[in-house]
Amino acid sequence: MPFTLSKPLRFGDCDLTGIAYHPAYLSMLVDVNEAMFASFGITWKEIMFERRLGMPTLSMNILFTKPAGYGDVLTFNVHVRNIGRSSLELETVVTVDSAVIWTIRQKIVLTSLETHKSTPWPDDIRAGLARYLEPVAAQ
Repeated sequence: MPFTLSKPLRFGDCDLTGIAYHPAYLSMLVDVNEAMFASFGITWKEIMFERRLGMPTLSMNILFTKPAGYGDVLTFNVHVRNIGRSSLELETVVTVDSAVIWTIRQKIVLTSLETHKSTPWPDDIRAGLARYLEPVAAQ
């Protein structure tokens, strides 16, 4: 089952025509990813400042399929597709009234903030992420 969160598209997220400004989507995605970690009791503040770990994005593949407008409520469905030793593959499907408006595939790597090298996921974070694990079925 995916992690799901809904967010309204605000005035500041839109261009002058009232259509979503696509860079605002990425800011919203960061908020959603942060909320997913908080849903299993681990804050990004703890990860970064106490554990001294970072989660840079290695890659993103975004497909925009339909515009969203000011006042629309975007529902983010975050599917954890793979949890590697130090990597995390997410697929987020964003809908408005059940219509897909954009999809993003994102790969994140856990790193040490001291060495800037990849590091294995701690067991508690791995267990939290596993709640949302839905590997893509083989085709």
